[in-house]
Parts: sequence; C-alpha cells; structure tokens
Amino acid sequence: MASADLMKELECSVCLSIYTDPVMLECGHNFCRECIDRMLDTQGESGIYSCPECRKKFQERPALHRNITLWKVLEDFQSTQPDQKEPGVFCTYCIHTPVSAVKSCTHCEAYLCDNHLRVHSKSPEHVITDPTASPEKRKCSLHKKSLEYYCKEDSTCVCVYCLVGEHKSHQTESLDEAFETKKNWLGNVVQKLATRREEAEKNVQSLQEHQRKVKEKAAGDTEIITALFRDLKRRLEDLERRILSDISEKAEGVLVSVWDLIEKLEIKKVELSRKMCFIEELCKIKDPVAILQRSNIGDLCEDKDNEERKRQETQLLDGRLLDVSWINHISNTLLDAIKGINGCFYVQEAADILLDENTAHNNLLISDDKRTASQSNISQKRPETPERFQRFPLVLSSQTFSSGQHYWEVDVGESSSWRVGMCYPSMERKRTDQSRIGSNNKSWGFFRNENGYAVIHNCKVIPLPDNASSDRVRIFLDYEGGQISFYSVCGTMRHLHTFSATFTEPLYAVLGVWEGFVRVCGGGSSE
Repeated sequence: MASADLMKELECSVCLSIYTDPVMLECGHNFCRECIDRMLDTQGESGIYSCPECRKKFQERPALHRNITLWKVLEDFQSTQPDQKEPGVFCTYCIHTPVSAVKSCTHCEAYLCDNHLRVHSKSPEHVITDPTASPEKRKCSLHKKSLEYYCKEDSTCVCVYCLVGEHKSHQTESLDEAFETKKNWLGNVVQKLATRREEAEKNVQSLQEHQRKVKEKAAGDTEIITALFRDLKRRLEDLERRILSDISEKAEGVLVSVWDLIEKLEIKKVELSRKMCFIEELCKIKDPVAILQRSNIGDLCEDKDNEERKRQETQLLDGRLLDVSWINHISNTLLDAIKGINGCFYVQEAADILLDENTAHNNLLISDDKRTASQSNISQKRPETPERFQRFPLVLSSQTFSSGQHYWEVDVGESSSWRVGMCYPSMERKRTDQSRIGSNNKSWGFFRNENGYAVIHNCKVIPLPDNASSDRVRIFLDYEGGQISFYSVCGTMRHLHTFSATFTEPLYAVLGVWEGFVRVCGGGSSE
C-alpha cells in the first residue's frame, strides 16, 4: 500500500505516468521535462505561460530546474521494483482471450480490436485514435473528466467543469475547432517551411553551379599555367644553351690567344737562352779590346716585343668570359619570362570592355556593340568636344580602372597598323603630336606599323622582334603594383614587355587603328 501511495506521488500530473527526468517550476510543482516543454510550447503561441497545476502565471517562459532530490527518490524507488515488461494494449471487449487493440475510442474510453472496430459506433462523438493514446491522458488532471475544450488564454485542454471553474471567464473553443485552427496554423508553417526549403534548394543549386564553374575555371587556369611554365621551361633551356654556347666560344677564343702567347714565349725563351750562352762565352775572353770592339753587344738586352706581350698577358689575365652587358641581357630575359608568368595569376574570367563613341575620332567607325573600331576615310561628323580625339584615330573605353588587377584583349589580325594601351583621362586629345598613344608621359602603348612592332611611353620607342604579336594582344594592368604589361596570345601566352610606373590617375583602355579594324575581345579583373 505504501508503494502504491509513493507511486501516486511520483506521477506527473500531465502524462499521469512516473516522472521522466523531473524538473521543477518556480512555483514548486514538478513535471516530466518533455511534458512541461510541450505544454510551454503550446502556451508560447499566446505569449502567456502558467503552471498546469496551480495556474500561476509567468511573464516569460519559466526556467526549468532539474529536481535532483526527486530524481534520486525515483532512482531508489525504481531500483526496488521488480522488472516488468511493458504490457501490450489489448481490446477492452475481448474478455476471454486477449486480442491486441488497433484503435481506441475516446468517448467510450475503450480499446478496440479489428472485429470490434468494425461494429463500433460511427457517430461523431466517438473519436477513434491510435491505441497508444492512453484514455487517462485525455482526462482533466483536476476533475478526471474528458478533455473536450481548449482554453486559448492558457493554451491548454480543459473539461466541462473547468469552463465553470478556473477557466470561466476565459476564451475557449471545442477541441475540434482548436484542432482545425491548429492544423491550419501548422499547414501555414509547412508552406513557409516549404518556401524556405525551396529557397535553400535554389541556393544549393546556385552554389553547385558556382562549384562547377570554379572547377572549370581551375581546370582552365591549370591548363594555361601548365602551358606557361612549359613555355618558360623551353625558353630557359634555349637561353641556357645560348649562354653555354657563348661561354664555350668565348673560352675557345681565349684559349687560342693563350696558346699563341705561350708559343711566342717559348720561342722567346729559346732566344734568351741563346743570348745568355753567347754572353757567357764573351765573359770568358781575357782580351779587353776584343770585347769592347764588338758592336752588336748592346743589342743583346733589347726586347722590342716585351711591351706588347705584357699588354696581351694583362688582357688575358684580367678579362672575363661574359661582359657586364651580356650578363644584364641574361638577367632582363629571365625577368621578362617571370613577369610573363606573374601577369597571368589572380585574374578573373573575361568581362566585356566597351568603347566610348563620345571619345572616338571622326575617322573611326564604332560598331553597334561598342567593341569594334574600324578606320574610315569618311568623316562621321561627330561634334568636336573636349573628350574627342581630334588628330589621331583613337578611342577610349567606357570603363576606368583605379585599383586592382585587370586585363583586356584586342583582336588585331585584320589590321597592319594599330596601337593599343592604357592612358590617363588627362591625356592630350587636341590636334597635337602628343595626342597619340605613347607620345606623352600619360599613356603606355604597343603598336605595329610598316617598321614592325614596338612599345612606347613618353616618346621612347623600344623595338620588339618581328614575331612579337599574333592576331591577339593582351594588356594587363596591376594598378597597385604599378605595372602595365603586354602579351602575345597564341595558344600560349608570351610576355612582350612591362612598363613600371606609380599611377596618379585612373586609367582608360585606349586603342587606335590606321588601317582595317580591331576588335575588343574582352577583359577581366581581380579587385
């Protein structure tokens, strides 16, 4: 009897079962953690929280404190109880032989097997549920009557006696109405969650597409860099062969001169030995007159070729196989190769660069897509504005660059006379010689004319080899790094020249054409 009374005290007033992980509210009442969490979640919809037993209200969701003492009492109590298996749920009406229940009726408070379910009343008050829903859980914890109504203010299910008691002045509705409202609310929640799930799916697809593009870009960049290093390796090997060949040739020339000088010195040694022997014989003569009357004795000490031999020896001993200018040439070649590699790193995908027709010379035709400029003998009769080039057939880009790394490319295969590069907006545009790309200190250019290829800045022209360009030219800008580089694009990238400067203004892409047409292929940036 004492055990039964103790078990009654250890029952949760919400689930009417032995406490599971008991927690205590500020008012002192205990509940299963899961039961009170579910109850508070329901009350949270109205924003009013209260204790299911004493109805004490809380301004905020009450904190749950684990009842250590009760937890230990439960532990001791359960340890004294014999092991029992969870009993099955059987049909209430099968009294002779236990038959598992498949449903339960909340109105009859009975469990039903398949046979009794078929003959059970189908009237609305007989609510059929799963057999796991214990009838005790559907009764009011205070009045032990069926829960038929829902109190909106306290967010809890109540019985008919609660309506005339502590919930008399509260707004209530039937369980079915509250259930429909709850289902509608849950339906809206599902729709919102579905919308958010669709957004998440779109984001996933977008990120997957970005991932695919990154992989494609990485594969493309890997191919480009591999080709660049392959070309760099080939150029370094060619340079190594040239240097070693030059060293060999120079060494051979020096060795020939050394052997020639050695032969001359060997002959001189023989001659000196002969003179020494002759002088030693003279010294043996006792007759003074015989010695003094020899007229050729004074010539024995003369060495007419001595100064020339010393000069040759000095040159051979002090000379270098490679002179300073040749060493500088090698260093510059290596630096150009490295710049060619460096100029291709950290650059994004190509993006269009458009031409600004408002700056175009009147003998330039600009295509509708603003990417092609062609030379024309017929004036376009555009208004002469401060922005327009008036002497040379040039045009600027619409974009300016004042930071980051950028590049753009031009197809020059249809023209035999052109200039491309970059310039400050303050570059001269009137009818002067300084209004041409590179003919001032405000622009940097690469050009082709009847004399071949060259780069130019501030009127200083640097000729390039005849194979300096293919049909496409790339211009690379590193604004913070202070560099403008030119490349030949033909399968692999080949560095042509790099200008170094400290930029003081934004930069425009600029091009000019004196014959045929040129077309902007695109550009890119890495901010």
